[in-house]
Amino acid sequence: MLVTFKIPETSEPGSRFPLEVARDHDIGSNTAQEYRISPKSKLFSVSYGSRSNGDKYLDLVLDRPLDREEEAEMGFSVIAVDGGSPPRSGTIEISIIILDANDNAPIFTQDRYIGRIMENMPEGSVVLTVLATDQDAGVNGDISYQLSLEVGQSDSAFVIDPITGEIKLRKPLDFEAAERHEMSVRATDGGGLSAICKVLVEVVDVNDNVPELVVSSFSSPIPENTVPGTVVALFSVRDRDSGANGKISCALEDQLSFSLRPAYKNYYELVTVSALDREEMPQYILSVTAADAGSPPLTSTQTFTVDISDVNDNAPVFNQTSYTMYVRENNVPTVFVGAISAGDADVGLNAKVTYSLAPEQGAERPSCSCISVNSENGHVFVLRPLDYEHLRQTEVTVSACDAGSPPLRANVTVRLVVLDENDNAPLVLYPAQDGSPASSELVPVWAEAGYLIGKVVAVDADSGQNSWLSYHLLRATDPGLFSVAVQSGEVRLRRPVTERDSVKQKLVVLVRDNGKPPLSATAALSALLLKDFSDVRLPHSSPAPEDQDGSLTTYLIISLVFVSLLFLISSAVFVARKACRRKELEAGHVLYGADNLQSGLADAAAAGTLPRAYCYEISLTTGSGNSEFKFLRPILPSLPPQHCVSFTYLIICFSSFTAISYRL
Repeated sequence: MLVTFKIPETSEPGSRFPLEVARDHDIGSNTAQEYRISPKSKLFSVSYGSRSNGDKYLDLVLDRPLDREEEAEMGFSVIAVDGGSPPRSGTIEISIIILDANDNAPIFTQDRYIGRIMENMPEGSVVLTVLATDQDAGVNGDISYQLSLEVGQSDSAFVIDPITGEIKLRKPLDFEAAERHEMSVRATDGGGLSAICKVLVEVVDVNDNVPELVVSSFSSPIPENTVPGTVVALFSVRDRDSGANGKISCALEDQLSFSLRPAYKNYYELVTVSALDREEMPQYILSVTAADAGSPPLTSTQTFTVDISDVNDNAPVFNQTSYTMYVRENNVPTVFVGAISAGDADVGLNAKVTYSLAPEQGAERPSCSCISVNSENGHVFVLRPLDYEHLRQTEVTVSACDAGSPPLRANVTVRLVVLDENDNAPLVLYPAQDGSPASSELVPVWAEAGYLIGKVVAVDADSGQNSWLSYHLLRATDPGLFSVAVQSGEVRLRRPVTERDSVKQKLVVLVRDNGKPPLSATAALSALLLKDFSDVRLPHSSPAPEDQDGSLTTYLIISLVFVSLLFLISSAVFVARKACRRKELEAGHVLYGADNLQSGLADAAAAGTLPRAYCYEISLTTGSGNSEFKFLRPILPSLPPQHCVSFTYLIICFSSFTAISYRL
């Protein structure tokens, strides 16, 4: 038989739990006399006997306090023994179930839990798990967990699972905001008993913060003449991370004109290291990079835009080293002839260029008052009409000056060339056209075609093609008898003279230049066709005195001496030149007699100096005493023999001297 008792563990010692007494059909001493527990129990004993009314009883007595946590269930037997002989016994089985009482509070496995978590862990990540145990059973042993915030915390980044005790993230952590979090966890059983533990969560820093650059001062623009070492910017760097993640280094991208240098603590200075030139680089874009020592490293970049302000360090520069401008003569006043231009590499007022005429230095080049320069745009004007025949070119110095302080200037030479206009008609020099009676050219009737009668000589004050003169026969008494060389102006016979030709011929030669439009002039000539020059009577002549004959002889002698002297000098020069060249003199170049004279004249004629052999002789008409040189072939017989011989010798010497000079 099994008897089960459910005894609360809170039962006090001495508590009795009644059992049914053993029944025995015997009577007297043979009935049940004794009860015992087998095996013997430390917690229970049996108490039996009779009551005052004679009823027997049997109690199971609790000798000691129960502890379900030590032994929740137990079993033993109660044996009843009678007093017979031999004794007989009976047994009942006792099962003791100790009912739990909430006599044990939850107990955490650790008084202090410490957890470490990376600050970049996502929401819902398990930080750690707390564990509390309760020796009670049932509801008394059911534990739930709650987080308790520390003082001063309004919101927790953690949440705990009330059943499992897992502490999880409910929002991202930030090491820079809080390096660790402290909290309390309470464990409560079903009976209301609880326990508390401390939880410390350490946040592990992650390199999640880029370095920061904080600019304290920055100067821009800076003048281009800033000395090296000038501080342009002052800035500090910081990183909210810790350890290597917060260790910062700064670097300036490739830049030769600027550098970084540490100032104090986490401050750096951006300074110039070389001379600046705005004309080469008007603006610098400087990039400063700050990098931490994390893995991987994080960087941030600060850009400084440094403008370079201009200093007047560049003088104006002309776009040409010199200028040549042209103006036609007889120009209208204030005519534009060209422009000069100068550039300045500076900016603003430093680059504003004005132009002016620079004063001439020295007296070797007087200043020209006919040129003006516009101060704003450099346009060059000629103020008054110019005359090519008086001024062909002039030079002025133009100065370009900027508006800087102090101003810088540059000079350039401007040459003004006056272009010729065909404003001058040809001027006839021979024959003279001054209104006096023209002299007549004497032409022998036996003259052949091509005979040279005379030559018109004219000049033109213009230049270039404006001064190229051409000669044309405009009118003549007999146009078919004469021809005029277009280029040289020589008047020659076109055909031989005939008896039908008039003795007195008049010609008008037109001299024309090559300008556009052409200008012209005329020259009048007279020619006399004569058989014998001795009968010529020239008008407007006066009788020569009787001593005219002696004067002419004296003049001839002086002329002969002069020609001889020239001949000797020319011969000496010729001999000296030949001696220097170490060549022998040619015998044909020295005149020793009449035979040599003929060969010399032939050589000269062949060389082109004397295209036709002419004898020059003076003819004195009978009674008049007047004389005039003419072109004749024979020696005139009208002269006295001594005069004729002397003058002939003079002509021969002159011709020989001319031939020798040509060959030299």
